[in-house]
Amino acid sequence: MTPLYPLYINGKFMETKDRQNILNPSTGKVIAEASIASLKEVELALSSARFAFDKGDWPKLALSERRSLILKVARGILDNAGELAALESANTGKPIKETTFMDIPSAAKTFEYIAGSFESFLNSEIVNVPEGSQAALRREPRGVVVLIVPWNYPFLIASWKLAFALAAGNSVILKPSSLTPLTTLKLAGIIHDAGLPAGAVNIINASGPKVGEALCADKRVDMLSFTGSNEVGRQILEYSSQNVKKSIMELGGKSASLIFGDVDVDTAVNSALCSAFLNQGQMCTAMSRIFVQDSLYDRFVASFVKKAKVLKLGPSDNPETQMGPLISDSQRKKVIAYIEKARTEGAKVLCGGKIPSGAELKNGYFFEPTVIAEVKPQMHIFREEVFGPVVLIGKFTDADSAVELANFSDFGLASCIWSKDIPFAEQLAKQLNSGTVWINTYGMFYHQLPYGGFKQSGFGKELGQAGFLEYTRIKNIITDQSAEGRPLVNYWYGF
Repeated sequence: MTPLYPLYINGKFMETKDRQNILNPSTGKVIAEASIASLKEVELALSSARFAFDKGDWPKLALSERRSLILKVARGILDNAGELAALESANTGKPIKETTFMDIPSAAKTFEYIAGSFESFLNSEIVNVPEGSQAALRREPRGVVVLIVPWNYPFLIASWKLAFALAAGNSVILKPSSLTPLTTLKLAGIIHDAGLPAGAVNIINASGPKVGEALCADKRVDMLSFTGSNEVGRQILEYSSQNVKKSIMELGGKSASLIFGDVDVDTAVNSALCSAFLNQGQMCTAMSRIFVQDSLYDRFVASFVKKAKVLKLGPSDNPETQMGPLISDSQRKKVIAYIEKARTEGAKVLCGGKIPSGAELKNGYFFEPTVIAEVKPQMHIFREEVFGPVVLIGKFTDADSAVELANFSDFGLASCIWSKDIPFAEQLAKQLNSGTVWINTYGMFYHQLPYGGFKQSGFGKELGQAGFLEYTRIKNIITDQSAEGRPLVNYWYGF
């Protein structure tokens, strides 16, 4: 029997008549059904979250109680880690190795980290000001926060947003991608068992512009946090402008890796493979543009292509799989279209660029890791996000030309520098127009550090103290302490 995943609204699990089939991208087969929220259920979620914040128990709880409940969610994730990893792998096509050792444990650590940190972030700041007054700068929750999560890291990014929003004292409506809702809907059970007050967390599965507008334009919503494509992000901003509200936008990327001639070539190649092809390249931080100093270029390309050709494609539940399928057939067609356009514009495909053969791959949405050379900055594939296992490799002569290539992008999410000269790399990092710069590593996300991009990659931060404070508002409380309670304003009209 196909399992059915319900919505979670106002502390209750809710099955709806409208349902969707959820596919396993490795096989193309249905693995579950998920309830779909209509405008009726969206309205219930909005009213539930609003009531929970304005009149419910959640914002009134002592900080120690809030911390305890958030830690219970972390423990619930760890207690169900095996099931969550398998479910995430089946729903997204991620290799089971990634979900087991990266996504699920890191999600639990997000809740653990913020539970141990948020009280210190909320400390009021006392400021003495002239005329015998004193100001207290107080951090408060924003209110009702809508969290919209993408399909590439559904459980991890949901945890990033949810843990921080809850720790700040907000009530939440969490909407996963309708392509990958299963683990987020499963999280509802963990939250319910942890004992959070009704309405503090509402989780709905839905899609379409009507639902998007209903969630994002409603005046009962105080804040939006969105991770996804630029196209959808612009639409969300348009909706939210109807009733202006705080927003975090974590959008696309076209990240660049700069590899200098002094590095160990094997280390650089192995690391670059991970930065380009992890999660099938379906990452906004994927180093989809690799630039190599000309003295190392030929050796690097030869080794990179050789190793890319032998990456093991396979079903997501196989522990030996290094690359799983793309999320859907439509995403694969989009990737193919980009490659064909690059060919017509004069780029050279060094390997990949095809749908692989093989009995165990034929029904899934697999695609070969693809390496492209001779790409010019004016080409579409140089400038636009492909979101698949496609990487271009170019060359540079010196640091100035490397920075120019890296910054020639509308995006500014992340970048890498590979060099044995650390002081040089640290100086170079200051010139890169990206929110995160990794030096001699890739993809290290720490809960203590903020994450977010520049330019068309969006605005606002996730994680760290800065990410937490995004989910709060600052209130200025001024107390006059004049002698005998007679402030200067008392004499303004001279009575």
